[in-house]
Amino acid sequence: MLRLTPVDPVDTIWDALLPPEVSCLPEDLARLDEILTHDSMLVPFRAHWDEAAQGQGRPTIPMAIYLRLMVVKHRTGWGYETLVREVSDSLHLRRFCLLALHHRTPHESTVRKLTRRLGSEVIDELIRGLIVSSLRERRFRPRAMRCDSTVVAADIRYPTDSGLCGDAVKQLARVAKRLRALMPRARQKVRDRSRAVGLRLRALSRSLKRRSGEAQPVVRKLTEEVADKVRASVLEARRLVAEAKGLISRAQGVSKSARRRAVSRLEEIIVLAERVLEQVKKRFAGEKIPDRLVSLADADARPVRRGKRARPNEFGYVMQVTELTGHTQRGARGLILPPKLKAGSTHDNVLLPATVDELLALGIKPKEAVFDGGFGSEATAQAMHSLGAKIFIVGRHHPSSRRTRRRLARYRVGCEGRIAHLKREYGAGRSRLRGTDGAQIWEGWTILAYNLDTVAGMKRKSAA
Repeated sequence: MLRLTPVDPVDTIWDALLPPEVSCLPEDLARLDEILTHDSMLVPFRAHWDEAAQGQGRPTIPMAIYLRLMVVKHRTGWGYETLVREVSDSLHLRRFCLLALHHRTPHESTVRKLTRRLGSEVIDELIRGLIVSSLRERRFRPRAMRCDSTVVAADIRYPTDSGLCGDAVKQLARVAKRLRALMPRARQKVRDRSRAVGLRLRALSRSLKRRSGEAQPVVRKLTEEVADKVRASVLEARRLVAEAKGLISRAQGVSKSARRRAVSRLEEIIVLAERVLEQVKKRFAGEKIPDRLVSLADADARPVRRGKRARPNEFGYVMQVTELTGHTQRGARGLILPPKLKAGSTHDNVLLPATVDELLALGIKPKEAVFDGGFGSEATAQAMHSLGAKIFIVGRHHPSSRRTRRRLARYRVGCEGRIAHLKREYGAGRSRLRGTDGAQIWEGWTILAYNLDTVAGMKRKSAA
């Protein structure tokens, strides 16, 4: 059952005993509270639930409390457990999150699971609604836009062939154990070969310390031995899947849907393990590996070739950041559109049409649009044609005065500063949620938190 606002009031009789310094919010939280109190901020949550489901089932935590908890989380960089603990211990944060003194803070698992369940569409609608309200109620008139792409790192370790083989052996044994717990009558087992794999991985790391050419054949031999362990585990896992499918209807004590999910999960791990084996085979054969798998935990993550000396390769997703500002002078700060994100090395122009559609849906047509040199002239002009904006791409010919070119070039550089600001202050650099959907959710919350801080600093129309 959907609940939007708390049933009990935040102020109680005990609040009258508190000093004014505690009962009043700090200036930054007070400005955010004014924005989040608006009813339009809860409309996307109501639209997410079906009308038939809004009055059924166990009541959710109030969405107003959840929204404020997530804003605090991405403004501070806290994890879910730290977030709940700090909010519970702070009188200011309790008041900001609409938690009365006698109320318990929601459990961290409730907030964490709700984040996945709501998905990225709700967050995108929150960002759009905030932009629309700032156009209507604040002194915000987007005159220009600047667009650039950046890498969102996946929450994985640096991938190696041997490391992926070790992860495959562990995952196959772990998931198979859970499946057999649901089906005690299954006889086939998947042996846990992680100890044998670990011995070879440690020997491999010692071999890599050699600076001579004799380390290469040793590394290849050890990697092939690890791959053989994966093949044996895959064979056993396939036998277990075949046996489990015949026992689904006969097993007792557990629902059929739970058994089917367990079988489906083991089949997914088998497919990923076979992809790892195929990559090892192609690498030793000197063949090119398209769409390389870099993690079993985050199967959507892909290598991103940046070409920079410090970090030539990263692993994760490419996100396009588009900021709308009221001017192009020094210190321009505006609102950011909902992020457009895709796994792997993605060209800037691939994500640009989705950004243009976002602007058209919001009814925003900036006069000037500034892009990084990675954007192509023809593709950018074609995608931006419906907006009618003057396009400036760094490093390309632009029929304007030298003063205008310098102004727009400086304005474009500010987009890199904005991306660095998002990564440093709001945690946009690394997604702590796995998968493409998880990265989209994570980046959406970071941008919403940034936009809220930006709108909080704007003046209302009625202000003198």
